Amino acid sequence: MTAGNTARSMLLIAHTGRAAALRVARVIADKLAAAGIGVRVLDPEAGELRLPAAVPVPVTAAAADGAEMVLAVGGDGTLLRAAELARPAGVPLLGVNLGHVGFLAEAEPEDLSVAVANVVARNYSVEKRMTVDVAVRSNGEQIAEWALNEATVEKAARDRMLDLVTEVDGRPLSRWGCDGVVFATPTGSTAYAFSAGGPVVWPEVEALLMVPICAHALFAGPMVVSPRSVLAAEVIGAAGGQSETAGAVLWCDGRRMVELPPGSRVEVRRGAKPVLLARLPAAARLTGGDGRIGAPFTDRLVAKFGLPVAGWRGQGGRAEAPAGRDGKEPGGRA
Repeated sequence: MTAGNTARSMLLIAHTGRAAALRVARVIADKLAAAGIGVRVLDPEAGELRLPAAVPVPVTAAAADGAEMVLAVGGDGTLLRAAELARPAGVPLLGVNLGHVGFLAEAEPEDLSVAVANVVARNYSVEKRMTVDVAVRSNGEQIAEWALNEATVEKAARDRMLDLVTEVDGRPLSRWGCDGVVFATPTGSTAYAFSAGGPVVWPEVEALLMVPICAHALFAGPMVVSPRSVLAAEVIGAAGGQSETAGAVLWCDGRRMVELPPGSRVEVRRGAKPVLLARLPAAARLTGGDGRIGAPFTDRLVAKFGLPVAGWRGQGGRAEAPAGRDGKEPGGRA
């Protein structure tokens, strides 16, 4: 991206319940201030962050309006919270990972200086990530929601099975007695959908996923459909508690919940508005580091799951050394 003459500002969001996130957020704020870039923080976080020069803003859809970027410090949960503010403003989101898997994050704490230097220099690209729009029809009302990772229909009672009929493009597919179903984006394929047995889908692939959760049926495997498809699930059961099956709840990104009494219908389609992720150049990788900044998705999978790649030679002809989680030597510090 090229430099401009207008005043720059960033919205900084942190997991204030973690001391490490507070420390990292303060370092980022200091570096941005030194570069003449304004910093906004959310009202509820201002007291914990203690950044006198930062401008507190209310937690509304307009929090990131006019900002250049939203910076999130924490795990994927913090990034999903930040995405709720970056998406309506149409600004990119960049995450510094302090969690475990962190597929959405671009940098680790050890990458901080390099990452902020590239942000200050506007040396980053912007990647569009597909979202899903969710329409809930229940009791004559309609509720609109969205998700970056997934929309999940789950049973509301632990001791009851959920009875669902699923649908693709207006045609019934199958009826499942199950714990639920996950409707995921490629970005969300490595989250809940992966845990439920779904495939890993590379982020640049345009598709929708439907993954049943513990379904009692012969045909209940994960499915990948066109991004133009409309997926749906209907909660079976008579109103008034007469059914042997349970009602359900809808969770969007594990953050926003909608109750689904029997008779409810959930429709999932490609989102009209993507989430923008800031990506730093591969040249920004730290010398001797784990190659996190700018790393291809394949490298992120290998690093985060500690996948065995020893013996791979590739085009360079040199064997890859054994690596554990996060690219460290087996038995090394995480």
